[in-house]
Amino acid sequence: MKWETWFSIDWQQVLGISLSALGFYLGLMLFTRLMGLRSFSKLSSHDFAMTVGIGSILASTVLSDRPSLLQGLFAVAVLFLIQGMVSVIRRRVKPLKSLIDNQAIILMAHGEYLSDNLKEANLTTSDVQEVLRKNGIKSKTEIFAVIMETTGDMSVIKNNDVTPDWTLFNDIRDSELLVKADDRTS
Repeated sequence: MKWETWFSIDWQQVLGISLSALGFYLGLMLFTRLMGLRSFSKLSSHDFAMTVGIGSILASTVLSDRPSLLQGLFAVAVLFLIQGMVSVIRRRVKPLKSLIDNQAIILMAHGEYLSDNLKEANLTTSDVQEVLRKNGIKSKTEIFAVIMETTGDMSVIKNNDVTPDWTLFNDIRDSELLVKADDRTS
């Protein structure tokens, strides 16, 4: 192995990397303006795939001469078009939405872990406890719900005196578990 190659770069490479990075940056700004801010959100699995795909194309385009800048920009444009089509399909064809998107799942309700849902989400109580601590939770009694969102993020909803608006929870699997037995009878 030639160790000196790890730390070498010539001015042509510096110029090529700089021009590719600038071109790619300008192209991304243009595509994002055309397709909207959703392009880099992380609302669903297809949004995540878009971000990873663009990152991969960016790295290979900027750091080497293959693919060329135009090839890289074309590949990104195709990803933006695919994401746009998937977004339209999600909005217009409801049965396909469930095939494309993950569904949020309740991991904890009213201070109690839901072991079946934890198992399905491939999580442990320790994973949830870490998120609770990061949210300043000192006791499980403070918890109304912990929900794993479609992006893999966990939302922690604390108990308080506000009556829940149940429409905020109707797209979550097992949302009926949030309604306490004494709430159902009143």
